[in-house]
Amino acid sequence: MEFKKVTETTSKYRHLEKMTINEILTNINNEDKTVPHAVEKAIPQIEKLVAVIADKMLLGGRLFYLGAGTSGRLGIVDASECPPTFGVPHALVVGLIAGGDAAIRNPVEKAEDSRDQSWIDLKAHDVCDKDVVVGIAASGTTPYVITALQRCKENGIVTGAITCNPGAPVAKAADYPIEVEVGPEFVTGSTRMKSGTAQKLVLNMISTSVMIKIGRVEDNKMVNMQLTNEKLVDRGTKMLMETCGIQDYEQAKELLIKHGGVKKAADSLKNQN
Repeated sequence: MEFKKVTETTSKYRHLEKMTINEILTNINNEDKTVPHAVEKAIPQIEKLVAVIADKMLLGGRLFYLGAGTSGRLGIVDASECPPTFGVPHALVVGLIAGGDAAIRNPVEKAEDSRDQSWIDLKAHDVCDKDVVVGIAASGTTPYVITALQRCKENGIVTGAITCNPGAPVAKAADYPIEVEVGPEFVTGSTRMKSGTAQKLVLNMISTSVMIKIGRVEDNKMVNMQLTNEKLVDRGTKMLMETCGIQDYEQAKELLIKHGGVKKAADSLKNQN
């Protein structure tokens, strides 16, 4: 497939500055509606990557997301939400961004063009062949990401990629590429829009599916979530009441807090019986 930067093609809308606010919002929304359909077409690719990540994790491996700019930030968001949601260690899913933590809030000049730093960043976490490294790049041409995947392949590490340009270099560098073609952006080249939305949807699908397959969800509930605030304590209490048939809210809450989680509390009741 001939590589074409679809993400950089001209918006199909002209003279945005002449639109009313309602027209701007409506047109952005119309474009956003197309994203889930583009993601749907990539489900077979996503499925293959999820399967290998789950297998690696069950054998003691980890998942790394690696990207620059918006793509890097989205990876960090997804990684950071896994511990509180699924009760896994912070080191199980790791998000890395070109330019380091400073780049989460502020762009770091030319960080994404570095061809050496990404491998240094991965080695700082002792990346090995038990792990899976997923490069995220809307354009699919980010040197920081491509080099990381190439170095991983040289070292026998399984790789994936998420891009919005079919046939992009980052896809060719990955063992399991995911290509979601969302078309031109509403504002030409602004890949934080539809491309970013597509990446967020795919990342949600990857992490959630993996966590389900490695046993961090039971039925449809986050039984391993961390009890980090009152909202989650309340949610966990109601889960425990439903799961174990407890009628008294305060009794369920006391049991939940004592054991530190829904699954542990439920298991303690099963063991008593």
